[in-house]
Amino acid sequence: MSSISLTSIDQPSKGQLFLQGTLAMVPLSIAVIPWGLLAGSFAIEAGLNVWESQALSAILFAGSAQLVATGMLKAGASLTTMLLATFFITSRHLLYSVSMRSKISPLPLKWRVALGFLLTDELFAICGQQSEKQFNRWYALGAGLSFYLCWNFATLIGIVAGSYIPAMNELGLEFAVAATFIAIVVPNVKSSPVLLAVVVSLLLSVLCHYLGIESGLMIASIGGMLAGYLAETMKGAQ
Repeated sequence: MSSISLTSIDQPSKGQLFLQGTLAMVPLSIAVIPWGLLAGSFAIEAGLNVWESQALSAILFAGSAQLVATGMLKAGASLTTMLLATFFITSRHLLYSVSMRSKISPLPLKWRVALGFLLTDELFAICGQQSEKQFNRWYALGAGLSFYLCWNFATLIGIVAGSYIPAMNELGLEFAVAATFIAIVVPNVKSSPVLLAVVVSLLLSVLCHYLGIESGLMIASIGGMLAGYLAETMKGAQ
């Protein structure tokens, strides 16, 4: 009887798990603030009003897609072109969802929808490597929701600042994009196939940029995934 009570006491509560997830996300939330500032100011510069700019972050909730979409909007691209670009840029989330399906599929619909909406590169970095036994919905909710609120708050500041400070995109804030992904990728390089995927993606992106290939990002992503898959397959066959 006493052992059962002690076990129940040792188990963290929902609130504690939510707080643990929030704290785990803090470094990535801080790293994304300059990115949010840039996204907010860029939306204002593209001609969106305050409500439209904030709605972009609240509904789309995808930094790279937001920057591309606002840039295309400023250039006068059609809605179809913007939707296709957003689809391809965010298609990696399909892989994230497939990877985490075994953890999230047993949950009720409201949890699947909520965590699906909050699933970002950052949340996948925090929870994607957890086993089914380690994964906890409240921990994931704390990490994902805190990041969502931080992103929208940073965007709001960028919107306000962009209304008064012209050409904020010339302040070098775009480095936050690279810094955030470096912070996500480096801790997850724990095997030779993953390392090969990162190196191949890096080299292909640099080569495509040097050659002026506009679809270089997709080429680098696909090349890195193929290299990692082949390396994993050969490693498993040995």
